[in-house]
Amino acid sequence: MTRFVFVPGAGSDSWFWHLVTPRLEAAGHDVLAVDLPWADERAGLPEYVDVIVEAIRAAEAASSDAPPQSPVLVAQSMGAFPAVMVCERLPVAELVLVAPMIPAPGESAGTWWENTGQGAAMRAFAREEGRDPDAPFDEVEVFLHDLPAALVAEGAEHEGTVPADVPFASVWTAERWPDVPTRVIAGRYDRLFPLDFVRRMSRERLGVEPAVIDTGHMTALVRPDQLAELLLVP
Repeated sequence: MTRFVFVPGAGSDSWFWHLVTPRLEAAGHDVLAVDLPWADERAGLPEYVDVIVEAIRAAEAASSDAPPQSPVLVAQSMGAFPAVMVCERLPVAELVLVAPMIPAPGESAGTWWENTGQGAAMRAFAREEGRDPDAPFDEVEVFLHDLPAALVAEGAEHEGTVPADVPFASVWTAERWPDVPTRVIAGRYDRLFPLDFVRRMSRERLGVEPAVIDTGHMTALVRPDQLAELLLVP
């Protein structure tokens, strides 16, 4: 049995993983999906790390009759920032970053966008798809374009929380990437973090080639079967 710990992206919650969770549980694994206090103006990345670490320790205590194990930490989008910091606090068997903001030591989530050239990559992909690269940001067009209508309606009941400014100002104060096996999973049609952009970031910052799923940014909702399959095959 493997314990998978899911970390959501900015403004999202544990519901984001609700289609992947039963697939992993059916395969005999344990799943812990964490909620983060995105709207709390007093909470930054260190506080998010505390929440994740405490949730993992509580799960370990609840299963004290089982042999201790290091979890597989799976993080979506901005969730990569606190997830990589958790690896400095607890033993982690593997870190899996899905449609991620891949941080660099000494970087904040706020400076990441300009540092990586995300804006230019996003506009280039919009032109490639025949969309207006200078159109105002549209959450539906960027995030929900490939979600089934039923999921869009269900997701409306779990409306995303507008993240506070604090986590974007928090800096990952580390000298290097933690010594943890790391994988990246990218969406072929991700309009926020286009595939070529994620490939470049994965190679430059981690030296790894991302696995690719035919989806946009919301991989766990659009292709839960494929994502579960990738998680189950190291």
